[in-house]
Amino acid sequence: MARANTQSTYGSVAKTLHWLTVLLILTVIPLGIIANGTPFDTGDALERKALLFSLHKTVGVTLFFVAITRILWAVTQVKPGLLNADKPLESWLAETVHWTLYTSLVIVPLSGWVHHAATTGFAPIWWPFGQNLFFVPKSVPIAETFAGLHIIFERVLVVSLLLHIAGALKHHFIDQDATLRRMLPGTPTLPNVTSHRTALPPIGTAIAAYIVAIGIGTGLGVFAHSSSATEIAKLQATPSGWIVNDGTIGITVKQLGSDVQGEFAEWVAAIEFSDTATDGSHGSAEVTIAIGSLTLGSVTGQAMGADYFDAAAFPTATFTANLVPDGDAYAAEGTLTLKAATIPVRFPFDLTIDGDTATMSAQTTLARLDYDIGANQNESSLGLSVVVDIALTANRSVN
Repeated sequence: MARANTQSTYGSVAKTLHWLTVLLILTVIPLGIIANGTPFDTGDALERKALLFSLHKTVGVTLFFVAITRILWAVTQVKPGLLNADKPLESWLAETVHWTLYTSLVIVPLSGWVHHAATTGFAPIWWPFGQNLFFVPKSVPIAETFAGLHIIFERVLVVSLLLHIAGALKHHFIDQDATLRRMLPGTPTLPNVTSHRTALPPIGTAIAAYIVAIGIGTGLGVFAHSSSATEIAKLQATPSGWIVNDGTIGITVKQLGSDVQGEFAEWVAAIEFSDTATDGSHGSAEVTIAIGSLTLGSVTGQAMGADYFDAAAFPTATFTANLVPDGDAYAAEGTLTLKAATIPVRFPFDLTIDGDTATMSAQTTLARLDYDIGANQNESSLGLSVVVDIALTANRSVN
């Protein structure tokens, strides 16, 4: 069998790429369905879910490159003519399905890949080239948008595939022509066919199909998950000697061996600080955090659940501390109340004061089990330690 196409037949390369694509599609879709439906309420279950998603993503990336290879090969080849060219409506429908199917083979895995690259943590792609895409920043809105697009495009792929299969079976059993046989191994006897001509109308129809699919998906709410279902506590700032004008409170957890970084968007601090210590103290600090404002990569929703932060029952956490000297630096010594636990915590911090502006950075490590967070997760699925990083800039109050 010749490797290249002819006006009437497909070559061995085109056939191999076609059936490899079929195998990958029939693998990646069930893996995604099973992975989505797999629970993650225990450490072992989470590891199984991550394994399935890693398989799904790795097969998906493989499908993307196979699809690109197939398209590049196709544009260098003669495309065999249609065996039903005398039926313009049927030919138009077949061409439309081919355009939507070829497009889906690229944009379905690509949209999933962008979603993966824009978030952090959970189920890596198994290959040596890293988990990021150079043009995709870590961004919750981007991740959620492309997650929605991935769902929509996947449905277009499935519909296109089913129509493609139905068309092939119709040709084989009803028309009894060689449309299906010429994609099978061997060289079937074929009638003379006219050369294939690409028509613009099917391309336009395929584009319209995608526009309609995005509209339907939007109407069905595939992008609605971009607004968190967790209510964020309303915080009221308390007047104090220093006013925070900028800052971050971030956490880093280790999930399945990889660091996942998150940040609390809503928090307030009341800070009293004097350069001169009185009775061994430079002042005090009280920080209140809205737990529901946490973003934690792909596991944000899971983190809000009852087995973890339980944001519905415990919407805030409070750290109250005495600010004391610590060698050439300082330390905040106090307690952190999180969920139902109040635990002593010590935050060493560096502080620079320039006139009425103070810049502070601090880091400490907490034990999640002290606060009954993820008690059903073993250490291999969720690390026992949580690193907390704080950085802020504050101005001295004029009052």
